[in-house]
Amino acid sequence: MRVVVLGAGTVGASIAELLCTHRHEVTVVDHDPECIKRVREELDVRALVGSASQSSVLFQAEVSGADLCLAVTGVDEVNIVAASMAKAMGARRTLARVYSPVFCDLSTFDYQRHFKIDRLLSLEHLSAVELARSIRYPGAMLVEDFARGEVEMQAFALSEEIAALGTPLRELKLPKGVRIGSIHRGEKIWIAGADDQLQLGDHITLIGARDQIDEVKEMFSIQPPPKQRVIIAGGGETGYHLAQLLEGRRFSVSILEWDKARCEFLAAHLPHATVLQTDIRRRQTLEEEQIGRAEVFVACTGDDENNIMACVEARELGAKTCLALINRPDYANVIGKLGIAYAVSPREVIARHVLAFLNTGPVVTRLPLTPDGPIDVLEIEVLPEAPVTQHVLSQAALPPQCLAAAVVRENFAWVPGADDRLQPGDTVVLLADREVFKDIVQAFTPL
Repeated sequence: MRVVVLGAGTVGASIAELLCTHRHEVTVVDHDPECIKRVREELDVRALVGSASQSSVLFQAEVSGADLCLAVTGVDEVNIVAASMAKAMGARRTLARVYSPVFCDLSTFDYQRHFKIDRLLSLEHLSAVELARSIRYPGAMLVEDFARGEVEMQAFALSEEIAALGTPLRELKLPKGVRIGSIHRGEKIWIAGADDQLQLGDHITLIGARDQIDEVKEMFSIQPPPKQRVIIAGGGETGYHLAQLLEGRRFSVSILEWDKARCEFLAAHLPHATVLQTDIRRRQTLEEEQIGRAEVFVACTGDDENNIMACVEARELGAKTCLALINRPDYANVIGKLGIAYAVSPREVIARHVLAFLNTGPVVTRLPLTPDGPIDVLEIEVLPEAPVTQHVLSQAALPPQCLAAAVVRENFAWVPGADDRLQPGDTVVLLADREVFKDIVQAFTPL
């Protein structure tokens, strides 16, 4: 595929290298001649010097014929404008990296929809999601918020004898906005069907709005585990997003940050978290804050070495689980040896999301539900005259090994029912067995 990468900094260069490894045709644009010189020397790409927000440069980069355009410069506004222009000029998919949380906050303004960009990617938020997942569901299935955050999928284990066991799913009388997405039993995982019956020990995924899922948990006797103490070292954007993802649930969150102004910001925006102004590089500080009593310690400052050393100290002081944000790939081999349970690499996180966009036809993104499982999570745009629009979902031309998990229509998202009908312009999220992928694409391809 043809991919245009706007920005040749650390993120842009690493994405370009990844795409070259997967044998895609790549063009890189940057305003800095030195960056372009380095890219030309190290990668087999077409490299241009120029501003990503200028139409003449985008024409020269031939974005009109690009399958994907990635705007990953160091300036949010440039990325948004460049990705929007590339889309208007004919790029099939466009992504813009943003740093400031305001651009992803739908309560203020929908920048993504207004500028007709396929996705706004916050590297810091994506990294925080990875860390939060390993804290909330360690070793469990991939659990995502999707449909613009209005619908989510939560994984649970059925560990008690309950009335729902042995009953066909069609008879469970779940609320309209909640459904069981997949069942994981032993080594097997599959899309839940109406005739399936749950067994003790099954792992299931519930799909729906968070408050609706919370109501359904009682049906399955899912009790929240004891509250855990989580200490986050570093109050930058990643730490801030991580605290947002954890606070108010079953975690007691504390943030350690040395900058006074940043501490004031965190305290004002995280009412349920404890914010402490302190220097994590001093062992005495970690002792004073009783790091050893934490169930989870997360180091996510902007410095890899500080993150590693803080985790080593926290581990020695008694913290049960230590996680770290690590940018340098050459540190991967030493992480486990130092007692760090899990490390998140922002480069790997964004690489996985970029690769998910490299699809043809109506498929927007494609990600595996579990690392080695047979089920994919597909995001598909509904096009005019697609066969799937001719009937309600219960009679649509979809194979039985797939499940419509969510539908996004304009600014509203919901879990669809059997009588719902897809319309052109909708975006639908499907759970699907990999074997029926071609059949699904055919159902969404206009006649």
